[in-house]
Amino acid sequence: MQLDHVLLRTFVACVDTMSFTRAAERVHRSPATISSQIARLEAEVGTLLFVRDTRNLALTRAGEQMEAHARRILRLHDEAVEAFRKPDVAGSIRIGAPEDYVANILPPVLRRFSLSFPKVEIKVVCAQSTVLVPQVRNGEIDLAVVTRSRGVEGQLLRREPMIWIASHDRVALERRPLPVALFEPGSQARHVVLAALTRSNIPFRAAYENVSQSALLTVVEAGLAVASVARMSAPPSVAHLTEADGLPAVDSVEIALIRSAGSNNRLGDEMADAICQRADAPL
Repeated sequence: MQLDHVLLRTFVACVDTMSFTRAAERVHRSPATISSQIARLEAEVGTLLFVRDTRNLALTRAGEQMEAHARRILRLHDEAVEAFRKPDVAGSIRIGAPEDYVANILPPVLRRFSLSFPKVEIKVVCAQSTVLVPQVRNGEIDLAVVTRSRGVEGQLLRREPMIWIASHDRVALERRPLPVALFEPGSQARHVVLAALTRSNIPFRAAYENVSQSALLTVVEAGLAVASVARMSAPPSVAHLTEADGLPAVDSVEIALIRSAGSNNRLGDEMADAICQRADAPL
C-alpha cells in the first residue's frame, strides 16, 4: 500500500469543510474529481472513510484514524518541500492582529511561514483592530487580521458569530441595569453589541469600557459584567450563554485581512496565502 499525498490532501480538505463541493473549491478541482479521489483512497485502504448522504459528510471511525495520519504525513511532506524550495529568501515581515486572533488564527500560520522561510524575521504586533488599521495604511505593518468595520475593505476571511458570555454562576445577569463590558469606541464588536441591546430594550450600563480581550474576560470571569465576544474567543472558563438566558442575538462580525501597499511582494503574498488557508479551516 502506498498513500498518495494528493489524495491525502483532498481527504483533509473534505474533513475541514465536510463538503465535496467546498473541498473542490479549496484544492481547485471539480466535485466529481473530489468524489473520485476519495473513492480511490478508500479503495487503497480497503474501508470507507466517510458516511455520505445527500447533504452531509461524516467521518467513519477509520476516517478519524486516517485524519491524524494524513495531517502528519502532509505536514512532514510540506516541511521537506519548503526546506529545499525556498532556503535563500531573507528579509522581514510585520503582521498584526488582536490578541484573540493571535491566539486562534496565527500559530499554525507563523509555524508554516517560518518553516518555509527560515531566514525571514517575523514581527508580530498585538493590538486592537482600531489601532492596527491606521498602522497598515501608514505602512508601519505589512499585513493585519482585523475585525472589519465601516470604511475598512480588505479580503474577507470568515464571518464569526458573536456570543454572550458570563461567569459560570451568571450573577451579572441578575443585575439591572445589566452591566456590560465593551470594547473600545469605534470597534465593530462594540457597535453590534450596542445595536443588539438597543433593539432589545434591556436596561443596561457600560460597566467596563475600552478593555483588551484578556481584561474583558477577567471582568466577566469575576462576575462583574456580561460581554459579547467572537465565538472562537470565548474560553471554557466562562459560561457561553444562549437565547434562553434572555440576551438578544448579536450580529456576526467579519474578519478580514488587510495589507499595506508595501506588502505587494513575495513575502506578503506567501503570508497572505497562509492566513487565508488557516482562516478557511475550522478554528
